[in-house]
Amino acid sequence: MRRRSARTVLASATLATTLTVTLAGCSAGPRRPAPDQPAPAGSPTPVGSAAPSPSRAAVPQGVAPNRRFAVGVRELALNRGGDRRLPVTVWYPATGTAGNRPVQGLRVAQGRFPVVLFSHGLTARPTDYRPLLDRWSAAGFVVVAPSYPHTSRGVSSYQVLDVVNQPADASYVLTRVLALDTRAGDPLRGHLATDRVGAAGHSAGGVTTIGLFTVGRDERLDAGIVLAGTALGVGTAFSGQAAPQLFVHGQLDDVVSYRAGKAAYDRVPWPKAMLTLPDGDHGGALLGSDEQALEVVADTTVEFLRWSLYGDPQALRRLPRQAARGGLASLDDHL
Repeated sequence: MRRRSARTVLASATLATTLTVTLAGCSAGPRRPAPDQPAPAGSPTPVGSAAPSPSRAAVPQGVAPNRRFAVGVRELALNRGGDRRLPVTVWYPATGTAGNRPVQGLRVAQGRFPVVLFSHGLTARPTDYRPLLDRWSAAGFVVVAPSYPHTSRGVSSYQVLDVVNQPADASYVLTRVLALDTRAGDPLRGHLATDRVGAAGHSAGGVTTIGLFTVGRDERLDAGIVLAGTALGVGTAFSGQAAPQLFVHGQLDDVVSYRAGKAAYDRVPWPKAMLTLPDGDHGGALLGSDEQALEVVADTTVEFLRWSLYGDPQALRRLPRQAARGGLASLDDHL
């Protein structure tokens, strides 16, 4: 299949402007789930309340795998509340030869692996991000990526404003996937490190990710990665136990401005870092059109996940070196 450009796969600048205007006008935040719809785990801190505690309930210290895994892939068909279809793509470390394309149905590798929930951008699908997500899974992470019901490519009812409902969708997906660790007969049974969980997302998926730490705080989350994201519609009232955050943003991004991403980053009260790509656009470093930048982003985010989810202190020491490789990026490091 021919590679789609970052601007085509994601949203156009006009669409992003619409998102900015409409979400900025929403004062109520995410809609309250209907009675038969599970609410996100954790209780959000209302805007204007006391600042969250800076203390961090760190994951137990461990050692991340120092090998690359083959990558398996499977699909799940979920539905929240009966009217929010959530097809989910799951990439996982598998047995076999590393470096090959993901293969459907491969046997899960031996061990327990941290879980990373990934949220796509407007008019995108999880598979658009395979160049990045493959690398995460090959490094020893189970990557869980839903297609959201009103913002993914090809949906019959496209609604930009529905982004504010996606944190609840993401928490629901996380609940269903983590339950597979104890489900008899499921291939992932006994392979999920359910106490080592992170969230990541790009563009509108970055909005969703920030929402999981603010208005829809999911207390199961230990870390977050925001790729070219903003806090529009979900705010910056970060709440709950401290969870390290890594922001990644290109200074030439003409869809979500670097200034908007930096403003959200500045409000994070926890351990944090921001990887800045001076020549980076909205998605080239994620979708593979800029291979050199992709390598820097992939390796830096992998080290962040190794540290924040495996508890590997060596990964934290390596992270600045990966960010500086090739002189393509700079790192504001407060981890």
